[in-house]
Amino acid sequence: MGTEADRPAYGAADTGAEIAAIHAVLGAGADTPVIAGRAASGHTGRVNSPATATPHSDTAPVLRDFGGGPFGIYVHVPFCATRCGYCDFNTYTAGELDTSASPESWSAALRRELATAAGQFAELPSATPSVATVFVGGGTPSLLGADGLTGVLDAVRSEFDLAPDAEVTTESNPESTSPEFFERIRAAGFTRVSLGMQSAASHVLAVLDRTHTPGRAVAAAREARAAGFEHINLDLIYGTPGERDSDLDASLDAVLDAGVDHVSAYSLIVEDGTALARRVRRGELPAPDDDVLAARYERIDARLAAAGLTWYEVSNWAAADAARCRHNLGYWDGGDWLGAGPGAHSHVGGVRWWNIKHPARYADRTADGGLPAAGWEEPTAADRYLERVMLALRLRTGLPLTDLDAAGVAAAQGVVADGLASIRDDRLILTDGGRLLADGVVLRLLD
Repeated sequence: MGTEADRPAYGAADTGAEIAAIHAVLGAGADTPVIAGRAASGHTGRVNSPATATPHSDTAPVLRDFGGGPFGIYVHVPFCATRCGYCDFNTYTAGELDTSASPESWSAALRRELATAAGQFAELPSATPSVATVFVGGGTPSLLGADGLTGVLDAVRSEFDLAPDAEVTTESNPESTSPEFFERIRAAGFTRVSLGMQSAASHVLAVLDRTHTPGRAVAAAREARAAGFEHINLDLIYGTPGERDSDLDASLDAVLDAGVDHVSAYSLIVEDGTALARRVRRGELPAPDDDVLAARYERIDARLAAAGLTWYEVSNWAAADAARCRHNLGYWDGGDWLGAGPGAHSHVGGVRWWNIKHPARYADRTADGGLPAAGWEEPTAADRYLERVMLALRLRTGLPLTDLDAAGVAAAQGVVADGLASIRDDRLILTDGGRLLADGVVLRLLD
């Protein structure tokens, strides 16, 4: 289901969904629109990068120490009731898994992974930081029910120190929620909910193979607010074939009527291997049009800004600083995080690793002891420079000029001269027009 964490970094923030990797940025022209909005991150904690470091396959990561920034935990729930036609996340329906894995076997494996990680972290030179953020993404975490999500948070608490002011988010499908569900997870310690709305138009939801009814997301947001949640996100997807301007306006009307304090909006990207890609390839549906997507992005930004929601990352808007997704900011700011669950990605002290994807094989590996890593890498200095430029530039706070090398500083002056960015307090910050060409700006800074 999830898109916000995202879809964050395929590890959310959120995110909590992967739209474009830096691979695409480097291979595109400088006028390629950003439109997708998620080039910086995807889902399960992965920060996308054309790393030049050599990955180590199917071996345990060699950890050195924590990086000194905020520490978060992402938990990947790989279960969905149905598969949406546009989704390429690491998710599985009951029919796809048959009897090889279940929520119960996943939960037991998750607890083993968290215990193993906590033990290995305890051996590092620095003490394990308190957990500043937790993000439960998927998949459809709300399919676990209130008891299952409470168990996830209990599992985290049993192995790690959760900061008193920790942000604790779960993604939810509106159809698998209820007033009682929200009341119970709020009582369990969740502080933030991210709801997949996508659109208020039924025919758009049908193209996306979404199963919820158009008004259910708004109703769920109100139920969450009544249950005591102060921070609620609604996800939108724009540019779906058949979507009209009036459909987008209706979706924005619904979002604003719901009174949420955070909105994530991502353009539809046709991912290889999905049912949607097959329909486009057969000519049943047109591919999204870049000019239409750019116009829709501007329409969304104008409506949200007029309502008091300000962009703080290219595809995320918040009503106040406190409403920003702190977990995803940890990805974008280069913090440390543990990604737990099948296919989840982690980053600790400059070392990255990614878990085995299939839930059954993931569970088997945790039972054998050790982290269930499918591989790991230690990015080079060039990798880290590239990622810092790309991630920081997408934020409203911008990229410190001191983070650029001499060639990058010179390129930044050209970007400013072209009206794509401004310099404030020695930081390079995208203009409204620059946001539409964010990937191209990154390319120019890296040339």
